[in-house]
Amino acid sequence: MGRSVGEDDQSAETARHDQEDAPKTEPAETQQAEPGADQQDKGHAQSEDKPGRKSRRRRRLLIGASLLAVVAVGAYIYWDDSNRYESTDDAFIAARQFAIATRVAGYVTAVPVTDNQHVKPGDVIARIDDRDYQTSLAQSQAQVEQARASLQNTEAQRTVQQATVEEEKAQIEQAKANLIFAQQQYDRYQTLMQNGSGTTQSAQQYESQLHQQQATLTTDQAALVAAQRQLDAYQFQISSAQATVKQDEAALEQAKLNLSYTVISAVQPGRVVQLSSGEGQYVQAGTNVAMFVPDKLWITANFKETQLNLMRPGQPVTVTFDAYPGREIRGHVDSVQPGSGTAFSLLPAENATGNYVKIVQRVPVKIVLDDVPSDVTLGPGMSVEPTVRVDPSPSLYERMRSKL
Repeated sequence: MGRSVGEDDQSAETARHDQEDAPKTEPAETQQAEPGADQQDKGHAQSEDKPGRKSRRRRRLLIGASLLAVVAVGAYIYWDDSNRYESTDDAFIAARQFAIATRVAGYVTAVPVTDNQHVKPGDVIARIDDRDYQTSLAQSQAQVEQARASLQNTEAQRTVQQATVEEEKAQIEQAKANLIFAQQQYDRYQTLMQNGSGTTQSAQQYESQLHQQQATLTTDQAALVAAQRQLDAYQFQISSAQATVKQDEAALEQAKLNLSYTVISAVQPGRVVQLSSGEGQYVQAGTNVAMFVPDKLWITANFKETQLNLMRPGQPVTVTFDAYPGREIRGHVDSVQPGSGTAFSLLPAENATGNYVKIVQRVPVKIVLDDVPSDVTLGPGMSVEPTVRVDPSPSLYERMRSKL
């Protein structure tokens, strides 16, 4: 009772602080209800996460399956398309190149071409001094004219001799007629002599005439035989003269050929390579002047024998060239060699001896280019890669592309 107002206020403040510092207690029901609510929230969150995970997993599976399907379809399309083609990199350009050789001897007077120059039929490649061959040609022409003149002379003599033979035959006929008349005269006078009307002198005269006519006939017959033999001799001379004319004419043709051989010209379109002769050089017959590569080229592709099942002549070919990357030229299969390349080699393999190891053989296939662009220069030995369309039926890719 006797405390002051200040002490009462201090006591109240102290009590309030004690209440604030004391731990707060809640009812038991409230404390038990809060753990149940937390577990319900966690369960609700977990139930919401499970559908999301399944959706994401399903989406990944669908994407993976789609990718696998795309890869499988692409692989099938690639296999289906590539299965219609056969290709090889064991292929080269080939040609029947040959050496240009001289056919006559002489000094080279001109070489109007250069290495690797393209020429057409008739273009001059080299010239040889032709003066000696011009002289030989003139001599051959003179010999032919002389032989022909000799033949004409012999034929004229034979004509004259033929007339002589005919004349001798006429004389024989005349001699026979005279002999018959003399025989008749002689026979008549012999009859007169037997009758006593003729004289001995007349009988002797008629007998002499008969003998003369017989001798004349014999002489004419001998002359006819001689004339006939002379005619036969002229015929033999004519045959010999004709042979001489033919021989001289052949020599004339050879002289003309030799003269033409002094000009070496191209006989087909192509390229002149490896020139080995120059102006002023003396060359013998058969000396190589240059090499010639014709424009007619083809490809020898050595395919494996396992690639030839569907390959046939006429099938289209696409060719790429190592020298021209990115360029393609069309062609076609011309023929397939009936046998492997080793079967036609200089020393064929002998498989009957030693241990045998089976090796897939390669068979040469000839491919002809349909059209070569003018800006593409090809030559023997260049590497190419041909691709042959062995199955003409359209692939799945081609059918799909045609519908787009």
